[in-house]
Amino acid sequence: MKDSGNIILRLFFNRTVSEIPASIKKNNLQTGKDVIPLGLFGNLATLRICMNGGKIVKIGVIGAGTMGSGIAQAFSVCAGYEVVLCDVNKDYAERGRAGIRAALDKLVEKGKMTRTAADAAAAAIHTGPNSAASDCGLVIEAVLENMDLKKEIFKELAEICGPDTIFATNTSSLSITELAACVKRPVVGMHFFNPAPVMKLVEVVAGLFTPPELVSRVSAIALDIGKTPVEVKDSAGFLVNRMLAPMVNEAAGILAEGLASAPDIDTAMKLGANHPMGPLALGDLIGLDVCLAVMEVLYSESGDPKYRPHPLLRKMVRGGLLGRKTGRGFFEYQAVDKKGC
Repeated sequence: MKDSGNIILRLFFNRTVSEIPASIKKNNLQTGKDVIPLGLFGNLATLRICMNGGKIVKIGVIGAGTMGSGIAQAFSVCAGYEVVLCDVNKDYAERGRAGIRAALDKLVEKGKMTRTAADAAAAAIHTGPNSAASDCGLVIEAVLENMDLKKEIFKELAEICGPDTIFATNTSSLSITELAACVKRPVVGMHFFNPAPVMKLVEVVAGLFTPPELVSRVSAIALDIGKTPVEVKDSAGFLVNRMLAPMVNEAAGILAEGLASAPDIDTAMKLGANHPMGPLALGDLIGLDVCLAVMEVLYSESGDPKYRPHPLLRKMVRGGLLGRKTGRGFFEYQAVDKKGC
């Protein structure tokens, strides 16, 4: 890392090192005329990740359930991306790809996508076990909301992926900092919303060890696939779920108390608060297991009783009434995605 005086070392977004404020130029690495503030990155592996400003073209998605498949589809419809959809069992991954193919076909039938575009998107998706993501530039973990499971996956990825690979997680509430600590390299939150191909928002979450440059780079990737990134610091529930999950939880409490029926609760919020969807139907769409997981994280992290999950929510999850993906939650549905995550 030594220049000849003519080579200017640049960080992502073409900022020269000389443009970094002097106030943060501490614990420096001298490179000829330019100085790299290592304190900003933590280690050289992180520095390489942040400086590799070329477009990432190969995306790995770990978990082929509802969210993982949706994220894979969101990337596949954008020209220039190749997606590897992974799961512990390749059959699960293949089923996820089949679901994406069906979703693309429906878009063609509705006139929202050309057959050529749908075929190109489907062709951009490959499947395999988690090890198939070893050569991807960005790997997004999208498995169940279980910290131990996520840690196992990131440890596996740390062994098979190169030092320049960006590790991201689609967790809706768990600690980015804790995940990064288990692999001793940066992890960034890249929280998509269900249905991922449709919903525009992506929460880009910075943990304690996530460099600002990495947050900027992942935000740029989100923009490139037509999403709107919102940057947020690591905290239980992040932004949306910290507000949304308690609303679903409170609606479950109102239903349990018999104050109103499920349809009337949702109608009241749609007409009285101008919400496009009522809280109970929204909970079914998200997945009641996910709603419960978020509430449990909020409650355990804060200790505030306002975040205590309602017994009805717990009972429904224990009974397998998870919402749309199981065919029944607060309401009943015909389409069933038995493997949704």
